[in-house]
Amino acid sequence: MLTQEEFGLVGAVLVFQAFASLLVDSGFFSALIQRKHPTRLDYSTVFWFNLSIAVALYAVLYVCAPFIAGCFQNDARLIPLSRALFLSLILNASALVQTNRLMKAMDVRMVAVSNSIGLVIGGVTGIVLALTGFGAWAIVWQTLATSATKSVVLWTASRWRPMLCFSWTSLRSYFGIGSKMLLTSFLNTVFLNIYSFFIGNRVGLVSLGYYTQSDKWSKMGITSLSTVLSASFLPALSAVQDDRERFCALVSKMNRFTSYLTFPALLGLMLMATPIFHLLFGHKWDPSIVLFQLLLFRGVFVVFNSLYGNYLLALGHGTAIVKLEVLRDVAAVIALAVTFPFMDMTRPDDPVYGIRILLWGQLAATVITWLATLWACVRLTRITLRSYAEDMVPYFAQTVLIIPIMGAVGALVEPAWLKLVLEIAVGLLLYIGGNRFFGSKIQKEVFEYFRKGQIS
Repeated sequence: MLTQEEFGLVGAVLVFQAFASLLVDSGFFSALIQRKHPTRLDYSTVFWFNLSIAVALYAVLYVCAPFIAGCFQNDARLIPLSRALFLSLILNASALVQTNRLMKAMDVRMVAVSNSIGLVIGGVTGIVLALTGFGAWAIVWQTLATSATKSVVLWTASRWRPMLCFSWTSLRSYFGIGSKMLLTSFLNTVFLNIYSFFIGNRVGLVSLGYYTQSDKWSKMGITSLSTVLSASFLPALSAVQDDRERFCALVSKMNRFTSYLTFPALLGLMLMATPIFHLLFGHKWDPSIVLFQLLLFRGVFVVFNSLYGNYLLALGHGTAIVKLEVLRDVAAVIALAVTFPFMDMTRPDDPVYGIRILLWGQLAATVITWLATLWACVRLTRITLRSYAEDMVPYFAQTVLIIPIMGAVGALVEPAWLKLVLEIAVGLLLYIGGNRFFGSKIQKEVFEYFRKGQIS
């Protein structure tokens, strides 16, 4: 029901919301997980600090809404849209500590429940408003409904309540790792959102709409995998950070766990991109398909960078994380500078030709960062490169062998839904069957993880 331009309008606002969200977190989310035994006072202090920052930032962004519109060809529609959408900052901040406590306890199930309920209620809200002619406002209210629902569910399910007290001493104790993670998050957010800003500013809101749609759907898979890593892996790693033997064994298990999930999930989605988009949208968003595939391919390296970052964070190497983030942003800026002159190029059959060139450049920058992060992990964890490779290669090789078979089977049928069903069925059968044939222990542990909600 919504146009590419309407998606572009919201995509423009989300650039600014992303930066505000990381300031609300302030790096303390990761710092709380990294610390072995945070107290109730620690949680309460971080809660009140994050909530105060969210309220203050909303006030600033409310005033700056006309400036935001000025960054995108002075489109006045962005002013009320941004002022409403930024309310989600406060809603999300109110549930940060609740989420943190669940992740600290490695209880990802309740986080998943709150996300699912929020997505359902937000989705229904967005669909109803889209059908009744609300345009871009349907996406805004969908976002607010999702955030509000998730917060309510987490507060209702959790027994924890903040104390009416605040400790500067407690807050300062988190500044060491927290400030480094804040800087890392800031640079990471620049890396992830700078493209939306330049696309909207240089190419226009319609092209930004194509990019926003592909970016949104690719992030669903990438963020889900990264959340699993943060929810279950970082607390477990932090608990054994002083025991080298157990730490190394856990790193190996997490490498295999992540490889088992990431390669078939993201590379499989790349293959199934066309039937997925045709099933959901018809042919309206066809130019987004190739962008979606490129973003998923880059996402493979993003997931492993997140995994390796957990290893460094668990060992307290905050400085190394910042340096790697700086390297990634330098590589991204160089790639952006090289591809910028081509960004607004189009072809009669390809309105996003220039954006594709942009994403190929960013893919190259991400691969460079992955190699540097892997090298840093080998050096700082003192685990050999061969060990990392042995944990990853079997699952990558299986995926590469299975995907052509999935594509060949899918090519035999025409309807998008049937093509998708057959490709998924064949892929699952071959991948799960192959791992069972070769006696994969990690497959059993993956199934156990999804049954219990935590890694053993």
